[in-house]
Amino acid sequence: MKKDIHPAYYPESKVTCVCGNSFTIGSTLPELKIEICSACHPFYTGKQKLIDTARRVEKFQAKSVNKAALADRKGKKAKRAAKAAKKEKKEVTVKIKPSDLAEDNKK
Repeated sequence: MKKDIHPAYYPESKVTCVCGNSFTIGSTLPELKIEICSACHPFYTGKQKLIDTARRVEKFQAKSVNKAALADRKGKKAKRAAKAAKKEKKEVTVKIKPSDLAEDNKK
């Protein structure tokens, strides 16, 4: 290995989590502060926990509500198709006089 190009290695680096758990590992930093560890991670604990940094969870929930509202709306194509179907469905009524029928039967 080349000399003086590698970072210093600390075999007893202290890791501290925001939940209060701390342990030691080998690292290139003497002290690490982390947001989540195996003592508080939902996968390891089996408990659900929302970690909301910068309102990301709230923003996602608001987007999902907006998408549900947009799904209920009809698009332009659907509106045009409904209008065209309504026009086709409209029946033409012609009033025929009994005298007109009698004239057609004579011919």
